[in-house]
Amino acid sequence: MKKYKWSVAGLTAVLSVGLLAGCGAEGDAPPEVEAPADEPTEEVDENAKTGDGDTLIMATSADYPPYESVELETGEIVGFDIDIAEHITSELGYELKIEDVDFNGLIPAMEAGRADFVLAGMTPTPEREENVDFSDIYYEATNLIVTKEDAGISSLEDLDGLTVGVQLGSIQEGEAEDLAEEIGFEVEKRDRIPELIQELLAGRLDAILMEDTVAAGYMESQSGLAQFEVPSEELAGSAIAFPKGSELREPFNDKLNEMIDSGLMDELIIKWFDTEE
Repeated sequence: MKKYKWSVAGLTAVLSVGLLAGCGAEGDAPPEVEAPADEPTEEVDENAKTGDGDTLIMATSADYPPYESVELETGEIVGFDIDIAEHITSELGYELKIEDVDFNGLIPAMEAGRADFVLAGMTPTPEREENVDFSDIYYEATNLIVTKEDAGISSLEDLDGLTVGVQLGSIQEGEAEDLAEEIGFEVEKRDRIPELIQELLAGRLDAILMEDTVAAGYMESQSGLAQFEVPSEELAGSAIAFPKGSELREPFNDKLNEMIDSGLMDELIIKWFDTEE
């Protein structure tokens, strides 16, 4: 699969707590960062049964545009991961039901039998692989430090003695904790990305460690932010997660690689990330 660099100008992102619009509607100006009246659900439907007939349940965390977010006008969850899931389940003859869960609750929900798979820009790690099976990587990205422009922070060393926010349960959480031991900053964890952005703007965080593709939307729609790349020998790749021993992994993986080989994955990357090679 091709690797892409992010083009900030092409993304329309909405900054709101729990309800975020990805790139689903052209010409819509993103609103200010404000808390909406309705909060997203934090648990999947307790009465839902996975693998029930021809329906599969996908758990995701819809606060991560352009991977997945809630379209404000329709209330529908849309995004890059959603398009992938809809294509694969359709090809395999399943209906798809999507449940919105806080990121750190995705694997527990699946382990409890309340979801058939997780598609949420999730990176395979040795710790996660102890509890779930992963598909092949379908997209690779890098991590950034996002700060306020007037903070005077331009390197990791500048974070010494400061406070850095990360999303709870994310791959960035582990990386931040490792960096904190080397550099000497405090790590603050929040359930959702919009909470981190709000706290950064309010001055309660000095910086946020987050993925470049997600950061780009905030950089585009929110003035006064700055960023720099976190040096790393490995890119943060995203994959689909399944319960251990799931029979879905192999057919999903086959369809995922068909998407990559046929160029369909490239088309979706361009659609949602507006990228350039």
